[in-house]
Amino acid sequence: MQNQTTHVHHITDIIKVMNGGIEFYQEAKNKLGNTMYQAFFDRMIKAKQEAATDLQPFAIDEQGEVELDNSTLVKAHQTYTKLLSNISGDSSAFTYIDQLEELEDKVLEELDHALVRNQPQDCEVTLRRIKVKMQECHDEMKALQKTAAQH
Repeated sequence: MQNQTTHVHHITDIIKVMNGGIEFYQEAKNKLGNTMYQAFFDRMIKAKQEAATDLQPFAIDEQGEVELDNSTLVKAHQTYTKLLSNISGDSSAFTYIDQLEELEDKVLEELDHALVRNQPQDCEVTLRRIKVKMQECHDEMKALQKTAAQH
């Protein structure tokens, strides 16, 4: 019988990226105001909110409290995107979509980083379920990025 680990690893980092992603999608949604993107961004926000909520009990195990912060890397992407959209004007939709696709890459990278660690079984099951959902978000964003690049 395998020895069960009792400590979770890297969960708070995932939540920080999710929280940063939620903020970034909200900003893109407000900035672009395009109804075509609104429902899409809402789905991405909801998926990240659900994932962060599902991971909070493990964050409490990891650090003793709920994780409410966001990733400085995501903040850097937001700042970069604002700067670019101010410079380029009409390509701001593509600029946001491009950066949001990179955010999706980062989310998957953080999940993979946590999944290679020895996690308690309930945490690993949750991470794997979230990874499937976040892979779907990534694939949708990748498709949107290709469509946006053609316009």
